This record gives sequence, structure tokens and C-alpha cells, in this order.
Amino acid sequence: MFNDIGPLELVTLVVLAVLVFGPEKLPKMIQDVTRTIRKIREFSESAKADIREELGPEFKDFDFEDLNPKTFIRKQLDNDELGLKEIRNGFDLKKEMAEVTDAVHSRESESSSSASSGSAGGSVDMTKKREKLDPDERPPYDADAT
Repeated sequence: MFNDIGPLELVTLVVLAVLVFGPEKLPKMIQDVTRTIRKIREFSESAKADIREELGPEFKDFDFEDLNPKTFIRKQLDNDELGLKEIRNGFDLKKEMAEVTDAVHSRESESSSSASSGSAGGSVDMTKKREKLDPDERPPYDADAT
């Protein structure tokens, strides 16, 4: 229930509770809070049991945590029937990124060393080269770009 509360936060909460309620009323407040939490848990468990009873025997293994979208999606993605594990294992993102990085770095070194040679080794030159226009010529118009 309190998985994300660290020791410093817990001490801060205890000090704050002592300051707000006082040392005399604090034990009674703790008892009231624990009693209320216990009643809420009993109520939710009885509601779950009633819902399972109303759904019938075919929903015996129904888990209410499956109604959480994150849990539902995680459970469906972990399902081996879809074959997603093979796809996930076949796709190596680090390897792909390393190949792209190597291609970009080698392309930059090739373009700086042989800027006038055009496309080398079957790769495409993606750099924009501005054509020289005559003084009376209008630049080309691209309807999709505007």
C-alpha cells in the first residue's frame, strides 16, 4: 500500500501527525483510521464476491485488476499466442540505431571529403544544393510546400 513512501517521508508524516493531532489524540486517530480502512476493505471484498456470484460460474477466474487498462494490455502483450515475443526478440533497437549512426557518420565524412563527386557507392545525397538562377528567372514554385 505504501510502496513509494521512503523513510524520510514516513518520519515527516509522523511528526506532522503529532503536531496536528497532539500526542494525546494520536492513538485514538490511528485506531479510527485503521478501523475505517478495515471496513472499506471488507466492503470491497463483499462487493467483489457479490459480483462474482452474479456473473456465474464461467467467470470464477475473473480478476478485477484486469479492468485496469495497463494491466489488461500488459497481460495481452505477454500472451504467447500472438507471437509478439518472436517479433520483439527479432527487433534489436540498439543494433538498428548503431547502423543508422554509422551510416550518418560515414556519409558526413564522405560528403566532406568528396563534396564534388556526387553520390558515391549507390547512396543518395540528401544535402540541398541550390541551383544558380539567371537574374531574370523566377525560382521554381512548389504548390505542396506552401
